[in-house]
Amino acid sequence: MAILLYDLCGRDPKHLFSPYCWRVRMALAHKGLTPETRPTAFTEIASIEGGASPTLPVLNDNGTITHDSFEIALYLERTYPDPPPLFGDDASIASCRLIETWVNGTLHSIIMRMMAKTIWETLGDADQDYFRRSREERLGRSLEEHQTGVEANAEALRQALLPARRTLRFHDWLGGPTPRFADYILFGSLMWLTVIAGQLPLPPENEVSKWFERALDLHGGIARAAPRVNAA
Repeated sequence: MAILLYDLCGRDPKHLFSPYCWRVRMALAHKGLTPETRPTAFTEIASIEGGASPTLPVLNDNGTITHDSFEIALYLERTYPDPPPLFGDDASIASCRLIETWVNGTLHSIIMRMMAKTIWETLGDADQDYFRRSREERLGRSLEEHQTGVEANAEALRQALLPARRTLRFHDWLGGPTPRFADYILFGSLMWLTVIAGQLPLPPENEVSKWFERALDLHGGIARAAPRVNAA
């Protein structure tokens, strides 16, 4: 049985944009694993693997089902311990949890202000209904009111990325001399922005921009080759 990865998609199944799914796609490639990807709409999640999870990604590795991007990365490290490591030790895992909390809590709110309505526009009809209802309840206002645009929030993103910029002045990767899951956490969220909005609104000389370009070329360039919504 193949390794199956259920990956969130838009109306076009080629548009795989979830930050959490991108983290897992890169982690699988890091371990030299090539999954069978199942593009999955928001409204299809409840039906996969007997309702294994209310969210994506979901990984089925020869009958072992795991969900949540961080838990999947830990599972891959335990199950496929051969180098290269995704973490390395417990201290690395703890550091990754800190990075995950920072990225999810700080960067995602900025990215949603950039493109909340644009995400909605990429979805199929049923998913549009679900996304508008659930996100507007969470945001407390309409998608149209919440989205102020990429350029309007570019400086906020640049400032929020300062911890990563400072780290990358001293290290090639957030994981140190080689990429680790710490890198894939941030990279997944910036791929979310890039796939939907078509750009990373940072100057090319920015340390994060340079790191992002290196990460796009990892694992045979799987991320660089990913279709962008605006290129459809």
